[in-house]
Amino acid sequence: MKIVWSDFSIEMLLEIYSYYKKKASPSIAKKIKTEILTATNQLKKHPTSGQIEMNLEMLNEGHRYLVKGNYKITYKEIPEGLLITDVFDTRQDPIKINDEKREPS
Repeated sequence: MKIVWSDFSIEMLLEIYSYYKKKASPSIAKKIKTEILTATNQLKKHPTSGQIEMNLEMLNEGHRYLVKGNYKITYKEIPEGLLITDVFDTRQDPIKINDEKREPS
């Protein structure tokens, strides 16, 4: 199963990396980014291993998620494989995950 990252999810991952690079250190930023990327590898063999994302059920697109540290990695099945749609900081209000106006800061 192929893993594809949406532009939005890449932006969110880069935002997380930049934040930790400034607030902590480049090595911590790299470690967090690598952990998030590595967490998605399980989806290649087990695409339904993530739980159903209840906050996105109204879209009827079968979103699921994995959790790595403080981050929720949201994905859905597409013809090309699995699309990572978001990397969401779980310390935020969960309702923000479906905010159409949400953008990387």
